[in-house]
Parts: sequence; C-alpha cells; structure tokens
Amino acid sequence: MTARTSRGRRPGAPDTRAEVLAAARASFAEKGFRGTTIRAVAAAAGVDPALVHHYFGSKDDLFVAALEIPVDPRAVLAPVVAAGPDGAGERLLRAFLGVWDDPAVQPGLLAMVRSLLVDDAGGRLREAFVPVVVGPVLAGLVADRADVRIPLVASQVLGLIVARYVVALPPMAQMPADDVVARIGPVLQHYLTGDLA
Repeated sequence: MTARTSRGRRPGAPDTRAEVLAAARASFAEKGFRGTTIRAVAAAAGVDPALVHHYFGSKDDLFVAALEIPVDPRAVLAPVVAAGPDGAGERLLRAFLGVWDDPAVQPGLLAMVRSLLVDDAGGRLREAFVPVVVGPVLAGLVADRADVRIPLVASQVLGLIVARYVVALPPMAQMPADDVVARIGPVLQHYLTGDLA
C-alpha cells in the first residue's frame, strides 16, 4: 500500500510565514516588483496562493513585509494626508524625522535603505517602493501633476535620508529636527502644492 499524497494547501506551520517571506524577498530581488507574482511566491514556498493572501493580503503588502521595514510608511503618512495639503510639507517631514530619529527603529530603516540603494542598484526603490508604497498615499496631497510632484518629494526625502542618516554629512546629521523642518519643509510644500511652471 502506498502513502497517499495530499493535494491543495499545505497547512500553515509556524515557519510557513517566514518561508513565504524568504521566497518573496528572493523573487523581488531577482525579478523586481512587476515580475513577482503571488502565485510564483507561493509555488517557491510550497504553499497555496490563498495562504500568501491570508498572511499578507495584497502583493503591495507582501512587498512591504519582505522589505522588513520596522514601520509601515503608509501608516506613518496616513495622518499627514488626512490633515490635508495645507502645511503637509512640514507635517510630512515631522512624521518622517520622528520615525528616523527613533533609535529603536533607525537601524532597521538604515538596513532597508542600504538594501534598496545598493543590492539592486535602486530597482526596488524605483519600481515599487515609491510608486507602490509611498506614491499612492502622497497622491492624496496633490491636486495635479502627481507624476511630477511625487518623484520631486521622493528625491528630496531620499536626499535627506542619505545625507542625514546613511552618510551622516555634517551639519545635516547633527541638525535639530526643528531646523530640518524649517529649512526643508517649505521645499516639500512647494513640490506638493506650489507652482511647478
């Protein structure tokens, strides 16, 4: 008598979620965001696609989880967007600095940024992080030309991350958060709502 092989979904073992995340990281690194599918990640992890959806929801959520970001930027940005476009540049920067200046969170964020910038020459940042994670949230703050405004905001914020946290460029690295907000907040506000002509 031969053992019967079961078909369908593999039961969710305690390490199944980690296996799905490992398969997702490998796929996002190799194929990029567009080339990765829930079905392919599930096949690589040996699970049913429904289990991937159960653990992570959408492909966007799977991507955020695979990055191992210590905070979900969509949740951080939601109150900024909810308060409307007026003053959003300063609010955005305060929210951003509040997360990045937290010593419990900063090491994980630095690891994520280094991975995004170096490991795949910015491909995941360009293909997915900005257009999939940050762009849709920030779109709630712009009335027009989101295709121009959001990359301008992203370029300013990425430059700030690199100067203040990755390279620790003086005096940017030592500048009090209030000074950073006073100097860069108006630039972000201009990118969000100002005249781009």
